Amino acid sequence: MFGDLRVPVVVAPMAGGPSTPALVAGAVEAGAFGFLAAGMVGVEALRARIEETRALTEKPFGVNIFTPSARSAVDLGDYRERVRVEAERYGVAAGEPEWDDDQYAAKVDVVVEARVPVVSFTFGLPRARDVARLKDVGTSVVATVTTPAEARAAVEVGADALCVQGAAAGGHRGVFQDDPAFPGGGPLYDLLPALRLIAAETRLPLIAAGGLSHGGDVAAVLAAGAIAAQLGTVFLRCPEAGTSAVQRAALAAGGRETTVTRAFTGRPARGLVNRFIAEHPDAPSAYPNLNNLTRPLRAAAARAGDPEAMSLWAGQAYPLAGDAPVAEVVAVLAAQAEEAVVAVARRLGVTGAD
Repeated sequence: MFGDLRVPVVVAPMAGGPSTPALVAGAVEAGAFGFLAAGMVGVEALRARIEETRALTEKPFGVNIFTPSARSAVDLGDYRERVRVEAERYGVAAGEPEWDDDQYAAKVDVVVEARVPVVSFTFGLPRARDVARLKDVGTSVVATVTTPAEARAAVEVGADALCVQGAAAGGHRGVFQDDPAFPGGGPLYDLLPALRLIAAETRLPLIAAGGLSHGGDVAAVLAAGAIAAQLGTVFLRCPEAGTSAVQRAALAAGGRETTVTRAFTGRPARGLVNRFIAEHPDAPSAYPNLNNLTRPLRAAAARAGDPEAMSLWAGQAYPLAGDAPVAEVVAVLAAQAEEAVVAVARRLGVTGAD
């Protein structure tokens, strides 16, 4: 699937709104690939988005599903009270810090029934019987991994390809188990070392993700053994994306550092530093409980146009993102990648590089 792409670029699934049918359809029509994000949306909304995407394009696309996280035994009493006070600033009540499985089983049913060509999983591995069901209808299964150990486990469950996520990636880290001893939930591998280490473990096709922002980056990961590069942040300001106006403005302004935080969801995620993150550096590892707790606060901050209490997920290279249509971004990435390949070939003295 990914090896046949005219442009070896994958538009990452971005939960919370950015991954719209228009963004995905625009990407695949431009010769790249795109994923709808099933995380944090209802089952019927997911079904509708698949249908809408199919109304916009006849080309294949994918869906990304969050696998259920383990139930946390952490006492949220103090953090719950702190979020309650934060929420009152915006005139809303904090949410209930309850655990849920994001309707995992029902979402697998939807993608099986819809015969979605590619389904990827984040936060862990799908159940073996779900892998079998997907393959029975011709679906390719992709597992998001951050370490060689996770890669080995994904191979054992029957994944067809791996999305290797490096430490510079925006949004949630795909660690299978969030270890509170690590700020990033586990060891933070830069993308190139992760690709090399994981390639030594498996012959599965690898998709490289994490901090990529330029066609030269695409060329670099292809040279390192990936079959495609997955980018998310560079598409956040595309007109087809469902990114909020507040986040668009923060991305365009630049100037903020990024950091990995559990403050909003209880899972490590990279975003733009704001007041809420700075004031809550010790958030516990408790996803999705914290996500449900802070959801009303985040929504109220967005309505108020205040970026200081929103989860502004973005990768480290976010200032390089522009506001062009998705097809134009894909075309620019393709041209830059070709230029990078020619430049490297010339530097190495390869005959015919011009």
